[in-house]
Amino acid sequence: MHSKFTLRNILGFLGLIVMVFIACTKVPSTELGAGLIPAIDGVITKDTILDVLTDTYTDFDSTRVYKSDNHVLGAITNDPLFGKTSAAMYFQLAPAYFPFAIPGAKDSIRVDSAVLILSYKSAYGDTSKPLRLTVSEIDPTTPLDPYYFYAANYPAKYNFRTKGTLADPVTINIPRLTDSVNNRYEHAANQIRIKLRADVARRFINTYDTTSAYATDSAFKSLFAGFALTVDQAAPANALIHINLADTNTKFALYYNSSSAGATVRDTSVAYFRFNSLTGGNANLVTRNRVGAEVAKYTTTTSKSDSIVYVQSAPGTYVRVRIPGLKGLSNRIIHKAELIAEQVPDDANLLTTDAYMAPPRYLLLSAIDTVENRKYNIPNDYIFSSNGGPNVGNFGGSVLSKSVAGYSKIAAYSFDISRYVQGIVTRKDSSYTLRISAPTNDSILYKPPYPQVAAVQVYYLSPLEGNDIANGRVRLGGGTHTRFRMRLRIIFSRI
Repeated sequence: MHSKFTLRNILGFLGLIVMVFIACTKVPSTELGAGLIPAIDGVITKDTILDVLTDTYTDFDSTRVYKSDNHVLGAITNDPLFGKTSAAMYFQLAPAYFPFAIPGAKDSIRVDSAVLILSYKSAYGDTSKPLRLTVSEIDPTTPLDPYYFYAANYPAKYNFRTKGTLADPVTINIPRLTDSVNNRYEHAANQIRIKLRADVARRFINTYDTTSAYATDSAFKSLFAGFALTVDQAAPANALIHINLADTNTKFALYYNSSSAGATVRDTSVAYFRFNSLTGGNANLVTRNRVGAEVAKYTTTTSKSDSIVYVQSAPGTYVRVRIPGLKGLSNRIIHKAELIAEQVPDDANLLTTDAYMAPPRYLLLSAIDTVENRKYNIPNDYIFSSNGGPNVGNFGGSVLSKSVAGYSKIAAYSFDISRYVQGIVTRKDSSYTLRISAPTNDSILYKPPYPQVAAVQVYYLSPLEGNDIANGRVRLGGGTHTRFRMRLRIIFSRI
């Protein structure tokens, strides 16, 4: 329950805060790279560290990849810290309209080729190792639902069957994907181009017509349910690539040539099938296998305190953080309360997996209602602006690089929870168990900052505010780590 204030008390408290800040020189914005607390005229400012209790959990929250998001494809086969990952894509590309027909007289059309073209966006992992890719056809008996958002972390639930391959296995050289493609029809870079078999090209150019597959959208999907992309799960594959279906670079190209009656020169043309964000189905299924990996020894289902904790981008793992010392703090003016987390380098693989399997670009700190097991924003500190976006720049969570003795660069994260701590010590607000995760698409229950009393709302976080799916992992020091200890640093003045 909140303490009640009279107007005089509130004005007096605010006046005290103003006087303190007028008297102060600048307090360090963050511990990361900061020096000593500066001298403050007339006010005794203190610095204290509160211990935290930490443990690692598997994140069972449903992570969905929406139509405009970057999808992930590939295989991690050698990550000693987090284990193996496999990622498959299922999607539909279709003509822009129905009924559709390849232009020209059917008898005069000659098949050239069919090429599946994918918009390549980025890669994660060891890009020097090739990926062996298989393109298959989705079986119409297990079709995609274009109006359903499939959870990425429940692949076994969605048993998409295939009815055969559409091309010979293709080896993807990831560094070459940024090369430019220049021909009569394409002047682009960042494309994955997969030539399908000749019989597949003939099927789409000669066999299908306005009386069969191209009559309606439903007729087309009943005969061709879409593409399935999978990657060989054996070494040396050790990377994931990100592909965007909605990008104009993604398309199914049908190359053919035709001639009009009496013509002596045949005209080569191309027809494109693309991803329709309204009627096209998509699923991105990601499987994590932590058997034999280091994280498996630390993942728990009950609260315990570990010296090392693990955060893997969704669908992955998260860390629970408890700060028991907050409840015992006396009333004081909180100048800065900063939760600090630092990477524990993997010395055995410092130049290999630890180098190319980068930490998440963003971590989210949220509050857990342990009774309802629901995520809330950190009260008064994690705030959504009028345009709907969170104040990440002020609150923190973006990855920072830090050099320490023996290591040129480690990942570090900090979160400003000053107002949250002030509410606990002044108004006796609730002290929550906290949660550190690396979200992709996620939702959070939002409580507006004090003294607002608006109803709790659900806010959704996009990859723009977080991470691409399956992109990033980091081993952090827990609350009892001897060198990279997670901690809450508080700079305060007594009232």
